[in-house]
Amino acid sequence: MKLPTRIVVILHLCLFLFSLSVTQVGRTRIEAVRAQETMTTDGVLSEPVWQRAGVSDFKMKYPVEGNAPSQRTEVWVAYDNEAIYVAARMHDTSPDSIIQALGRRDYDVTADWFCFYVDPYNDKRTGYFFAVSAAGSMQDGTLYNDDWNDNTWDGVWETGTNVDNNGWTAELRIPLSQLRFIEMDRYVWGVNFRRSIGRHSERDFMVYTPNKESGFVSRFVELVGIENITPPLQVEILPYVTSRAEYLKAAPNDPFKGSSRYLPGMGADLKVAITSNLTLNATVNPDFGQVEVDPAVVNLSDVESYFQEKRPFFVEGYNIFSFGYGGANSNWGFNWGNPEFLYSRRIGRAPQGSIPFGADFLDYPIGTHILGAGKITGKVGDGWNLGVIQAVTNREYARAETSGVRINDLEVEPITYYGIGRIQKDFNDGRQGFGVLTTYTHRLFNDKRLENEINTSALTGGIDGWVFLDDDKAYVINGWTAFSHLTGNTTRMRTVQTNSRHYFQRPDASYLRVDTSATSLSGFGGRVALNKQKGQMLLNAALGILSPGLDVNDLGFQWRNDYINYHVATGYKWTDPTPYYNSFRIQTALFQSRDFGNRIMWHGWWNNWNIEFPNFWGAYTGYTYNPSSLDSRSTRGGPAMKNPLGREFFGGVWSDSRKEVTGEIFGFMYLGGGGKQYSTELYLSYKPAPNINFSLGPGYSKNFQEAQWVTSYDDPTASATYGRRYIFANFDQTTISANLRLNWTFTPQLSLQLFMQPLMSSGKYHTPREFILPGSFDFRNFGEDGSTLVVNRDQNGNITSYDLDPDGAGLSPAVNISNPDFNFTSLRGNSVLRWEYRPGSTIYLVWTQSRSDYEGDGEFRFRRSFNRLFSTKPDNIFMIKFTYWFNV
Repeated sequence: MKLPTRIVVILHLCLFLFSLSVTQVGRTRIEAVRAQETMTTDGVLSEPVWQRAGVSDFKMKYPVEGNAPSQRTEVWVAYDNEAIYVAARMHDTSPDSIIQALGRRDYDVTADWFCFYVDPYNDKRTGYFFAVSAAGSMQDGTLYNDDWNDNTWDGVWETGTNVDNNGWTAELRIPLSQLRFIEMDRYVWGVNFRRSIGRHSERDFMVYTPNKESGFVSRFVELVGIENITPPLQVEILPYVTSRAEYLKAAPNDPFKGSSRYLPGMGADLKVAITSNLTLNATVNPDFGQVEVDPAVVNLSDVESYFQEKRPFFVEGYNIFSFGYGGANSNWGFNWGNPEFLYSRRIGRAPQGSIPFGADFLDYPIGTHILGAGKITGKVGDGWNLGVIQAVTNREYARAETSGVRINDLEVEPITYYGIGRIQKDFNDGRQGFGVLTTYTHRLFNDKRLENEINTSALTGGIDGWVFLDDDKAYVINGWTAFSHLTGNTTRMRTVQTNSRHYFQRPDASYLRVDTSATSLSGFGGRVALNKQKGQMLLNAALGILSPGLDVNDLGFQWRNDYINYHVATGYKWTDPTPYYNSFRIQTALFQSRDFGNRIMWHGWWNNWNIEFPNFWGAYTGYTYNPSSLDSRSTRGGPAMKNPLGREFFGGVWSDSRKEVTGEIFGFMYLGGGGKQYSTELYLSYKPAPNINFSLGPGYSKNFQEAQWVTSYDDPTASATYGRRYIFANFDQTTISANLRLNWTFTPQLSLQLFMQPLMSSGKYHTPREFILPGSFDFRNFGEDGSTLVVNRDQNGNITSYDLDPDGAGLSPAVNISNPDFNFTSLRGNSVLRWEYRPGSTIYLVWTQSRSDYEGDGEFRFRRSFNRLFSTKPDNIFMIKFTYWFNV
């Protein structure tokens, strides 16, 4: 029967509108096909399973969201009982323009890339990613919190690529043993694909997160068709052997440090799939000699320096222990730092014990030996994420010699147990989340002297979670609350109460007191935040509290406590490209911090804007206004000092990352607050060849302070400052530093990495002065108003010390302080040749050098400091490490 023309037209119109709706929604399902033939991962798509029609429903995410891609992409997925296979054909009308830059593993170079994302649990929040460049470089990692990724996980998988006249192709073979999933008869996983076209700075996805929204893993399409496979019982063993040669500088006649020593070593890492959902990672006698050295720093504050964790055992899967950040795709903070309840660098840290006498020569361990560590990660029960770490470090001893008498068994660190436990679960399609974290540290002392210096035990625990406030997941509240509990003898707890994390002895803090009989210390903290996840309008607000007694530093890292902090921030972003910009954002915030005595410790108004231009250059700038407030830390346990009004200016410019030479420059200036600070840093990257990248990052800073801490001492006549005098000085510091890196990738499996950091810093103190009135910024210079100042010099005229007397011939005692001027130079670097001679098995050749020199001259003389960098005798360490991966 022939349909009337009008009906035919209506049907065609309906089909057309339906096709438009399908195009807007995108593909929702992809089918994987079982491979019947032997698969080879060579980048040539010759296997029969790749000859069927591929999936090519890609959309541009960047630079123009929603546009059709400039080039067509096809993908296929197959599987067998051993692995998942992914193939991709990246069509290209200009194959000679494909950027085939080569980088070491997990190094993000500007190139043409293909990436496969997979969510095997189909929980719509977690997963893995596997990426390969046209030159064969590899990246991999994990996905978590729906929007975030972590490239510290290194799986054992294979890939191959091939460039031809039609573009380029890629094949990926991912063993099932590298993925965690729940055993079923038929599987439904979440998957996604990304293609990056380097010359266009273009990123095309099968599904992407719109610029005005959030959520990535939750948008993945379904992968169906996988059936009759079993999660393999994974057992991986990675034994290693090392040989180390150390050539260290030593003082004349040092009995402990000769010109050289040679140290062999061996150990092993183990990975076992306890169930299809749980994996055990263990390490025995680990060695991390191949990791990059820490940068040198000059720290004049009362807060310890924070260094990034780089050891593979602790880095991999670290995100499962992330606490307090879940749910929100952005966590803002102004003069706030969440305590890190797990700072894994505490495990194997430098020993903390003292030497009970002066020694002519000393051999003190630089680190604590890790006897063994184990980590369990995965899912248990009804989708609960689980993470457990347990580690034991050895008892450490120092050797000392005084007047020819040697002592070889001075205990400086007790045997210590560290334990961390974490569980977390999402509910209602990720609309709510709840988690628990706990850590425990316990020490066994042989030398009772150390009980006065190190905590006996430390326990922390907390809960965190989030809840979305609307069906569209536009607004989310997340937060955490936690406690800490330390134990030790009365001497140790008295020290803890008065150290720089607590300062319970502050005389003007009536809510605090030092309990000399205490054998424990407890505290609490928490934070709640609101974040707007979607739309062009930005909104973020938070309230955080850290009690005076909170202390997580036995296994965590804490910047400060006795703190109540809150802010409200808003802004607007333009994400649709115009002839004037690709994107533009403005932001502003009001913030304030108080102590538990309700005194304002910091507050201000912050502004920032950020723009990317159509040529892919960008810039940002900002301004902060800080009214006067109080500072309870500058006197280091004394009364609070006024923090004068200050203004901050900052900004930067970056260039197009696609170019052979790229750069970024940014600067910072703070005026007021009792001083002036200036700093600028430049970052330059040069790619002379597709497989070579050289970067240089010099920095320069100046710091002028009217009141830099020097010391304090008891004086009963100092009634205005509660019986103690607080000495400061004018301070002038100049610092020049640089980070130099060379990454030379010979093949995707063979690379050379060089790193070097020179540092020159001088600090000159002058005009010693006394803080005279709590709550003010008032000082009296010594040598004025009846006080006396005597400057002591050596035979060359150099200042050696100062004699300070607050009232001349009066009752106040005089004090002698050494000249605190300094001139510090340092040069640190290492080179690592890494060869993955077979999947999972690696040989490392490592050279590490460090040299430093110190002088008591505060004048900055660039040429002299530069010459000292290379005239100072270095410490050299050479190491070879051989690992072999067994998959049982």
